[in-house]
Amino acid sequence: MVEKKLPKLSNRDGKMGINALSDENDKGEAAKNPVRKRKGKRRPSSQHISPKPADAFTLSTKAAARPKFSFLNDEGRQHIISRAFDLLAGHGVAIIHREANDKMRAAGATQGREADQLKFPRELVKEALDNIPRQVTLCGKSPKRDLQIPRGDGAFIMRTGTGAHGFIEAEDAKYRNMMIGDVAKIAALANGLDQVGFIAHPFCYGVHELTSDIHGVGSLITKTNKHIWLQPYNIENVEYLMRIVTVAAGGEAQLKARPIASCIMCSFTPLEFKVMDVEALIQCGRAGIPVHACSLPSAGGTAPLSVSGMALMAVAEILAMVTLSHILSPGNAMIATPLMFTLDMRTGMALHSCVESVQAKSIAIDVLKIGFGLPTHTYGAGSDTPDVDGQSMAERAMLGQSVAMSGADILGGVGQLECATVFSPVQAVLDNELGGYYRSLIAAPTVDDDAMNWQEISNIGIGAHFLDSPHTLKHCRQQHIPKVFQRTDRDGYEKQERAGAFEAARDEALRLMNAPLPEGIASPEQCREIEKIIAMADEDIIGKAEAHSGPREVI
Repeated sequence: MVEKKLPKLSNRDGKMGINALSDENDKGEAAKNPVRKRKGKRRPSSQHISPKPADAFTLSTKAAARPKFSFLNDEGRQHIISRAFDLLAGHGVAIIHREANDKMRAAGATQGREADQLKFPRELVKEALDNIPRQVTLCGKSPKRDLQIPRGDGAFIMRTGTGAHGFIEAEDAKYRNMMIGDVAKIAALANGLDQVGFIAHPFCYGVHELTSDIHGVGSLITKTNKHIWLQPYNIENVEYLMRIVTVAAGGEAQLKARPIASCIMCSFTPLEFKVMDVEALIQCGRAGIPVHACSLPSAGGTAPLSVSGMALMAVAEILAMVTLSHILSPGNAMIATPLMFTLDMRTGMALHSCVESVQAKSIAIDVLKIGFGLPTHTYGAGSDTPDVDGQSMAERAMLGQSVAMSGADILGGVGQLECATVFSPVQAVLDNELGGYYRSLIAAPTVDDDAMNWQEISNIGIGAHFLDSPHTLKHCRQQHIPKVFQRTDRDGYEKQERAGAFEAARDEALRLMNAPLPEGIASPEQCREIEKIIAMADEDIIGKAEAHSGPREVI
């Protein structure tokens, strides 16, 4: 038997190099087909150049359908849908907004058991579902930063965590309060994370708590060319947030044509909607800003202590928001956003990434996506541990994989820890890495004779190999290649003083946070106008609060 020799592989820094395969094949081809030598590095054949990997702004070249994972069968899905309609028609929701309450009554809603409670007939909810847009565009400052939902390749985008009031320094891992200056750090970091499509503002200290959202948005929108996510803190703040994004977009017409921001509308679970959130829905409709219809049930607290009960609560509340949008902001885009928590019955702590919360998120996404065809958004990153540790990586990997396989269009929570109350730049880089992994994972592998290399595998000899196969050469650059996850041997690991993925993520976070801002984000005139709006908001909102004694009547 003639032994077929293996090509000699390069061994730089103790790593086997696949480029050696290309070199051996190139030499063989050159011997058979000599050509004139030219100075400089030979360009590889175009058929062997892999396309740019998919990310938040680049679609995958693979046309395969996205595989789906589900905890539900058709019967279970339909049961949740049926009970959600029953809950809205038989019990209803409270609308704490006089104008909206009156309009919903005029549209066919009927009186519930309590004063502000309205029942939504099945026909009204179905009418809303028939008319709600199924396509949403989240625009960036330029078309290259636009996000189409659902994506053309059926995959997802990611967003940074919102609402965090704690910050973990990348340099020394020390914890402190989130300060207004950290918004610039988060923006610079997220600008360079390729899996992150849009950015949420955090809760910031260093400014008055009543206008922290306005200060945060004013800073964020002048430091990124990506789409941003608004989260108003009080009813008075909604108008000021709209004014800021209008200035940043270049005017009302420009904002309506290209909405560079979207806004969250939250339920006050169970089955209630505050005046602030309804007002945000109305003003977003006027401005043409997409709305994330967010249900926030906590199993055992504001929702039943069961996975299916928590999922039912989220589905019903989101259907209520779809119905409200249809009447109060007809034609405006809406994204179904179930964000689920579970109370630890031993401690009372809300849990973000426990088994029950992961299952509930997956089920809610399944019902809203498959059952109703709505664009969907939920947590795809996050953990219940206070630090970037092994537990954090395990919990967020289980969470992200589950909701990615369930079909979510947006995976939120990049960088967040301790049940969404802390932001870590290092964790954000690791989440970006996980996002690339999930993206490759849900790209179903091709199954045909060419992909299986049938011609060669069916004729392979004893002791032979595929290292120098034309098929291997063709596909060797198409593997998923991590950016900060490590693939080193023991010698290399010891040589780099046992630096691993955490250290690589830390270095990358520090590099990105010190990177220059993208060009053309906001003109000096726009920045000055936004600063004036912030100052007016402080004077108006804080001034009124200081003149008023006692608790606020509404938020």
